[in-house]
Amino acid sequence: MNAPAPSRTYLEDVEVGYETRTPAMTVTEAHAEIYRGLTRELADDPRTAPVLLPLCLAIGLGWRVPEPPLVVLAFMGLEWQVVRDVRVGDTISSRARVVAKRSMREGGVVIEEREILDQHGAVVQHGKFTFLVAKRPKEAAA
Repeated sequence: MNAPAPSRTYLEDVEVGYETRTPAMTVTEAHAEIYRGLTRELADDPRTAPVLLPLCLAIGLGWRVPEPPLVVLAFMGLEWQVVRDVRVGDTISSRARVVAKRSMREGGVVIEEREILDQHGAVVQHGKFTFLVAKRPKEAAA
């Protein structure tokens, strides 16, 4: 009988170089309008998605990967660059790769490089996320 998959990913489980990719989704006019309604951002061009919408959608898509989520204690930083606009009708996905890991007393720092790709595989946005991730609790370490 196989052991059940872990429901969380702790610092000890993180491997530098590990890469994951989310499923894809098509950006719709409804996504753009809901985002604009929440943020009160005005549309210069209704066919262009708001600049941060692809990042928001990609973060949500991260919950659809089969790997258990990181046990994040704190979101420490974001460096982000927009390469080109995403338009309504574009299909995006996200790719993340662990580029650094540093252990500390109660947890550790994990840095991921992330890219948002369009339907042609071109990078439309990219950057780095820095997380403070928990170490496995001692009672769960066995």
